[in-house]
Amino acid sequence: MAEPIDFYFDFASPYGYFASRRIEELAAAHGRTVTWRPILLGAIFKVTGMKPNLQQPLRGEYLVHDVGRIARLTNAPFTYPDSAPANSVAASRAFYWLTDEHPEQAKLLARTLYHAHWGEGRDIGPAETVVEIAGTLGHDRAAVAAALQDQTVKDRLRAENDAAVDRGVFGSPFVIVDDEPFWGWDRLDMVDRWLSTGGW
Repeated sequence: MAEPIDFYFDFASPYGYFASRRIEELAAAHGRTVTWRPILLGAIFKVTGMKPNLQQPLRGEYLVHDVGRIARLTNAPFTYPDSAPANSVAASRAFYWLTDEHPEQAKLLARTLYHAHWGEGRDIGPAETVVEIAGTLGHDRAAVAAALQDQTVKDRLRAENDAAVDRGVFGSPFVIVDDEPFWGWDRLDMVDRWLSTGGW
């Protein structure tokens, strides 16, 4: 059986949001599954020396224009959040707390958090917001709140981030297909073709 596609993303990334709306369907068309892997770009930027796009002159302004254009192109619900760039630590911890035993529920939580932030413009940085959103999906709020402070969960997120860097991940979204890396929402068509042809 073919290896899963690794889908790296930061909840603070609008491009990751757009990719999250397509990656499962794309993979399924090729008989693949997807392993979702939230990361923290802030930690990765310490390795690359980059700054968040919104903190870069010219590039930040372009991003704001570009993501609205992509939302219109793809008919994605979109409300630019005042809180951007969000702190995605709590959202990422909640995902990793859930994913080992309930991977599909973890993916649903990720999609719901992404929609809340980029679809509805909510700030998903505060832990209480993540707890509340998880609660709407039927998860015990007290258990989620405890998980966000659990050292094992904190260590898992740190380890996942370190492993991503070791694999060469430096942005969001970042897709790895059989060790072939693709960076960016606009590379998904290339991923589709790679899977169709077996690469080139």
